[in-house]
Amino acid sequence: MTLKFATTTDAPESAATPCIVVGLFEDRTLSAAATRVDEKSGGAIKRLVESGDATGKPGTSTLLFGLAGIAAPRVLVIGLGEQKKVDAAAFNRVAGDAARALKGLPIDAAVSYLTEIDVPDRDSAWKLRSAALAADNQAYRYTATFKAKDAPKTPQLESIAFAAAANDANVARALTEATAIANGVRFARELGNLPPNICNPAFLAAQAKQIADAHAGVTLEVLEREDMQKLGMGSLLGVSQGSANPPKLIVLRWQGKDEKTRPYALVGKGITFDTGGISIKPGPGMEEMKFDMCGAAGVLGAFLAAVELKLPLNLVCIVPAVENMPDGNAYRPSDILTSMSGLTIEVLNTDAEGRLILCDALTYAQKFDPEVIIDAATLTGACVVALGKHASGLMTRDDELADQLLNAGNVTHDRAWRLPLWDEYQSQLESGFADVANIGGKYAGAITAGCFLARFTNGRRWAHLDIAGTAWEEGRKGLATGRPVPLLAQYLIDRSA
Repeated sequence: MTLKFATTTDAPESAATPCIVVGLFEDRTLSAAATRVDEKSGGAIKRLVESGDATGKPGTSTLLFGLAGIAAPRVLVIGLGEQKKVDAAAFNRVAGDAARALKGLPIDAAVSYLTEIDVPDRDSAWKLRSAALAADNQAYRYTATFKAKDAPKTPQLESIAFAAAANDANVARALTEATAIANGVRFARELGNLPPNICNPAFLAAQAKQIADAHAGVTLEVLEREDMQKLGMGSLLGVSQGSANPPKLIVLRWQGKDEKTRPYALVGKGITFDTGGISIKPGPGMEEMKFDMCGAAGVLGAFLAAVELKLPLNLVCIVPAVENMPDGNAYRPSDILTSMSGLTIEVLNTDAEGRLILCDALTYAQKFDPEVIIDAATLTGACVVALGKHASGLMTRDDELADQLLNAGNVTHDRAWRLPLWDEYQSQLESGFADVANIGGKYAGAITAGCFLARFTNGRRWAHLDIAGTAWEEGRKGLATGRPVPLLAQYLIDRSA
């Protein structure tokens, strides 16, 4: 359940809460709230600094308990690092550090005064929303497939308030946006974390139905195999051939404006498990391929956030949901598939399946005559090699759209980096047996995947987000991150301004 967010104008020494959060810079300078606490407690924080128990270094925290003159029983002092290096990225890190420390305390509520810290080129509303999202991100716990446990014996964080000026409409709006985006991120994370024997194509369709049932103005259509056969979606259906779980094409629509207004379209790769098919993946690490539907989870989460905010725009969310499995009926390397667009595709590797389901979904999206199409997909390991785990890969031929998406990522710290889509790369996709091959060879794998998708979006404003490096954390216990929900939600918020 998402944290409850609020604001407060209480002075730090008088806040009636189990814990307050203040900051300390690395040069021993106290934040404004820390200074007040220090003064009212007879120099308690400065004594910690002088003794070396509190350094202000990034990633450090110190807990003080039962300070005289302070209403809250706990004071959490967070290291802020160097003052001159405080920027948006540093603030997000500090907010995450504070949230992580709060998560380990036996408390159900807290008040943070970190929003008083100056961040260049960022206003109070941005600081509040960023701190709120960081807090909820850390508070998330995955419990769905563990044995049911008794209620925790100690309290767990349920709500957090942030210092803010009274009667600030921008701050109130920031709280509303934070709640909606946090709900979308949690929704996406939960879908990503669920195992593939639960989260299959039918389950994704059921989750979409829950969104539609719970929100006025939302409609749902789920296309079955027979519907897709009639539409000629031979590429998507080819990927689904080896699975006992039938494919679904999930279409959610939000009507926030009149019907004549062209919608924005979000398309998300929904491979609920990817064995690689006949081109089967190596065993080590294959368990992470339950995350191959995080593009679908991301667009569904962004759709949910937009609907909860009641954004004044029209929105279509399309999820091709398929499982890529090897059996006697599975598609093979050298098969030729005919896509909905009519283009034929030579399959050189059945593990390059995401683009094969997306191309038909992108063609289908054009029936709505969208203003913009944005797809999100855990598409290529090559993107992880290129950008690591910090930035999603962005590809588009539309400079204005690229700038809008990059800005949305910078605002939410859900950042992307633009890669080229030059025509020179298209030659790598040439085939002697079909209109296009589904892989482009050894080099520039993320870009040639984007080039493949570009062939199905000619004449449209379209962008591709490769989230293979950002959709989940590394390691056997790594969780889904919920990205790119914040980026997409911010993009849609900006279009509603």
